[in-house]
Parts: sequence; structure tokens; C-alpha cells
Amino acid sequence: MKLGIVGSGMIVQEFLPSLVRLEGLEITGIQGTKNSIGKVEEICEKYDIPKFTDDFNKLCEFGIDTVYIAVPNFLHFEYCKKALEKGLNVIVEKPMTTNYRQAKELSNLAKEKKLFLFEAITTLYFENYKKIKDWIGKIGDVKLVQSQYSQYSSRYDAFKRGEILPVFDPEKAGGALMDLGLYNLHYVLGLFGKPENVKYYANIERNIDTSGVLMIEYENFNAMCVCAKDSEGERIGVIQGSEGKIVSEEAPGLVGKVTLKMYDGTTESFDDGFSKDRVVPEFKAFIRAVNENDLEFCYKQLEKSLLVSEVQTKARIEAGIRFPQD
Repeated sequence: MKLGIVGSGMIVQEFLPSLVRLEGLEITGIQGTKNSIGKVEEICEKYDIPKFTDDFNKLCEFGIDTVYIAVPNFLHFEYCKKALEKGLNVIVEKPMTTNYRQAKELSNLAKEKKLFLFEAITTLYFENYKKIKDWIGKIGDVKLVQSQYSQYSSRYDAFKRGEILPVFDPEKAGGALMDLGLYNLHYVLGLFGKPENVKYYANIERNIDTSGVLMIEYENFNAMCVCAKDSEGERIGVIQGSEGKIVSEEAPGLVGKVTLKMYDGTTESFDDGFSKDRVVPEFKAFIRAVNENDLEFCYKQLEKSLLVSEVQTKARIEAGIRFPQD
């Protein structure tokens, strides 16, 4: 895979030390903004990345076959569509798009052109998460599910002062549900599929949700998803069954160590150790799929992202949180 990166923010700087070590991946260039080009040049020098630019069309001329898009939410659709139209594969940071309509359009375009389109959602690629799937059949009838991700945002103090950064900006598809809440959705929907109903009880400040509780209804059980960027809380997953329970010890974006606790007293634990290097499992899967032309795998993962986008969009709009792109 010959990769070009769009963006130079925190997520790119966090992931690059791991990405440059991965086999089968060559990072050819990075695109930043005109204002950030000095920082982009420093990043390229640090990680021996040969080219940089502030122009997307120029990035696409660097001999790349795949673009990794790591820019604010409201720009995802625009960059994904331009890349796909140029015949490039796409890996896009979560959320894939602002709403379900956009996600469906990109999916159709990728399939029409037989290109890869991956949402970079770490949850789905941890062996710890896959172990939860293996264990669910052991705990009897599922009764209740909890997925909780609360993290006090470093930008919330500025928000309270009236400085609106993208993560809290309704004009730029911000909010807790679009950020931390997306991990909760992937955690639950990836295990149990499409729900019967969903309702988001949001705490709204300046027309954006800073925290909230998402209730997901299935035929025989309910799931509660808590997300918060304005306060701290537990980061955990719990699946309660009639014969046992499964606990994941970290936020749904990391999963962490998982433990099966049966009511007869038996326990079993598993930890793949990748919660400290979360980018590795997902990018290994992306690299393998692209290098082996495994479109079937890609489109199965894409269906999961489409379902999450559909449910997320419905819950958000019904809670009164609307974006210009809607």
C-alpha cells in the first residue's frame, strides 16, 4: 500500500510512530493546510516521509494508491468523494461522514469503482473485541448491555468561554455522539446488529451535545450507551446474560482486557495487548486487504459502518441536533 495522508493533527501525530513501522505500507506524502505546512515539513523530516504539500491534487500525484483522511468531521465526505473519483482507495477517520445519506453515496461510489473504503474505527479490529463475540453464546440470554465512554475534553473549557472549536461546533458536525458515541455504537451494533429502536437523551449546550445517553432497543434486551466530553465517568463495556457476564475493561475504542464471568464461579480472561497501540490491528487489516485486493472483506466492514451511520443519524436528528449537511 502506498499511502498519502490528509491532515497533520493529533490523531496523525499519535499514529505515525506505529504506521511507519508496519510492513507492506509505504507513506509517500502528507497534505496539510497552508497554515500548518511548517509543521507538516517537520513531521516528514522526523519520519522520513519524502513529500509534503498543501494541495490535495498534488498529494494524489505522489504515486499513492490509498488516502488516509484525518481532518475535521465535516470535511470527510468532500475528501473521500474526491479521492474515490480519482481512483484512489480511502481510509477515513471516524465518523466516516456527517450523515447516512453521505455514507451511502460514498459506499455506492466505492463499489461502482471497485475501490476500498474503510472507516478507521479501532474497535472492530481488536482480538479482544472478537473474543467477546466468541463468548456471547456462553452467557445465556442477553439481558442488558452497557458501553460507556466519558472523557473530559481539553477543548471544553474553551467552549465554555465561548471559543467554539470543531469538536463542539454544530456547523462542523461536532458533538459527543459523533465522537465518543460512535465507538459505543460500533461496540454494540457490531455484536448485535440492527436494533428495533434508538433514542438519544442529549445534554445540549449552544446547539450541540456535550454528553448524552443513547438507549438502543432490541427484541429481548436493551443497551445503554453513555458518552461525555463535558465530564468524566467510567470507560467500560458490560454484557449481562442469564448465565454469566462479559466485561471489557477500557473504553469501546480500546476495549482492553476482556473477562468472561460465569455465575457458577468460573472465569476466563483474554488480552491482546493492543489497547496501548490501537492503530496497529486496524491498519494491518487495511494493508492486507488492499495488498491482496480483498474487496469482499472491505465491503463487509463497510456495511457495519453504514449501519452505525444510519442509527447515529436517526438518533441525532430526533434529538434535535442538526448539521448544515443534513
